Amino acid sequence: PPDRTTEIGQLISSYLVREKNLEDHTVHLLFSANRWEHAPLMREKLHQGITIVVDRYAFSGVAFTSAKGNFCLDWCKQPDVGLPKPDLILFLQLSPEEAAERENFGHERYESSSFQEKVLKSFCCLMEDKSLNWKTVDASQPIEDLHREIKSIAEETMEKVQHKPLEELWK
Repeated sequence: PPDRTTEIGQLISSYLVREKNLEDHTVHLLFSANRWEHAPLMREKLHQGITIVVDRYAFSGVAFTSAKGNFCLDWCKQPDVGLPKPDLILFLQLSPEEAAERENFGHERYESSSFQEKVLKSFCCLMEDKSLNWKTVDASQPIEDLHREIKSIAEETMEKVQHKPLEELWK
């Protein structure tokens, strides 16, 4: 999710909770700007050998904006070209019906089952990019099993990439 502590993040937050209305292109670019605000610190930490875990990221922004129907994936990706490329992207798969049963679902903009189905289709298109390391995990399993699976995948990936240079996204 966006970092809601920055000025850009606060604007995004007011949009998500329906306090403000913003034009769709503007919203997409604000989400990207929020990621770029953190790119220098991310690069610094990565160069220090620190592992970074990000909840969502550029892929979420692309999937949500392209699900609106009047945006192509390529346009949606452009503002994030050059951000640090993740070594692993975990996609926690949950059916829209199961997601709708979760606590607080529907409180923010975009939290409707019909829209989430479109977002899922966009994610499926993004997962076709073989230059990225996508792993799909069943998010409906018990939390202990989910944690164990994610930990195992993450540890395996960290071992594989520990001496790999930092790459840029979609270059």
